Amino acid sequence: MSLRSVVKGILRYELSGPMPLVHFGFWGETLRKWAEQGHIEMSDAREAGDASAAETRIGQKLGFDLNYHSVFNFSGALRPGFPGSVIEELPDGSRKVLNGDGVVVLEKPGAGSIPMEFDHLLKDRESWETHFRHRLQFSPERYQDAGVMVDDRWLAFDKGGRDYLAGDKREHLYGLFCGSLLGQIRSWLGVEGMCYLQADDPDLFSEIVATNADVWYETTKGVLESGAKFDFAHFWEDICYKSGPLVSPRVFREVVGPHYRRITALVVGYGLDIVSLDCDGRIDALVPIWLENGVNTMFPIEVGTWGASIRPWREQYGRQVRGVGGMNKTVFARDRAAVDAEIERLRPLVALGGYIPCPDHRIAPDAEWDNVAYYCERMRKVFGD
Repeated sequence: MSLRSVVKGILRYELSGPMPLVHFGFWGETLRKWAEQGHIEMSDAREAGDASAAETRIGQKLGFDLNYHSVFNFSGALRPGFPGSVIEELPDGSRKVLNGDGVVVLEKPGAGSIPMEFDHLLKDRESWETHFRHRLQFSPERYQDAGVMVDDRWLAFDKGGRDYLAGDKREHLYGLFCGSLLGQIRSWLGVEGMCYLQADDPDLFSEIVATNADVWYETTKGVLESGAKFDFAHFWEDICYKSGPLVSPRVFREVVGPHYRRITALVVGYGLDIVSLDCDGRIDALVPIWLENGVNTMFPIEVGTWGASIRPWREQYGRQVRGVGGMNKTVFARDRAAVDAEIERLRPLVALGGYIPCPDHRIAPDAEWDNVAYYCERMRKVFGD
């Protein structure tokens, strides 16, 4: 049975094992460190994007089977994006830069973390009408210009990519990215701006959400109508932090929920009954809203300081909620005993069914190669039957 079939069979409660070894990619700094230590080739470290041949080689050398986050990404973003421009050069070598989302951020030499934000062009009705609305219109180029990685080759959608995805002989699990219905807007407005706009101009906030969602819907529809086939549908948000959502659940249910329902109904009509979502932070208050609107798989279930787990969601919502993730990757920076303890913690969660363990985000630079390889070895022995 192919890995594609095994992953889908487990998430559909049709299979219980053997459990595939799944990851969610690696930080670039992690791969550079491992290359400098001699574990991998530096060329692979530089080229290891999601679903690339380089990343596959690295994952297999460690003992992983696949990266769940292998998805076809078309453009639902601002089109065209804002031309980047330097606002100010600072004495320490850093710069204030207007990025493609219309956000003024701090760029620091060599920094790989999320940059500090200073200002956002999107503030009100005038800036929406002037700078943003026309950048959020559908055109077929949004997916025709996108592409898919096939081994070491990048195939544009309209130059071989569609045909590859339409065929049923591919071995790779491949999802369809269907959008960011609020997380993208949070990026344009900033958290503070998003919060104020909901109160100051709720009609404008709803209009921005609807316009953004329309682009994702129409582009998803165009991809599916082309004949391309996928194993699951996937969304991204990142609208929570360690204590809960950055948006009122009531607002999310009333304003954003119906747009989720429209897109998930579309993909289910094309046979994509596994619909996953990536959101950082404590997502508990939003889980029922996603479930109500067609999302059924939480990924990557960030353990964090709050100990997120599929167990309480399963107890509350039953088998409608599935999961990929929930493995505390911080043990990779410790020792084998910590890895063993984490695997034992996962045992009863796997027994629930509809759940595949996966390190709860891209593997970070503090991870030791030998600990990650040991995790794969032990997982294979514990869940391989």
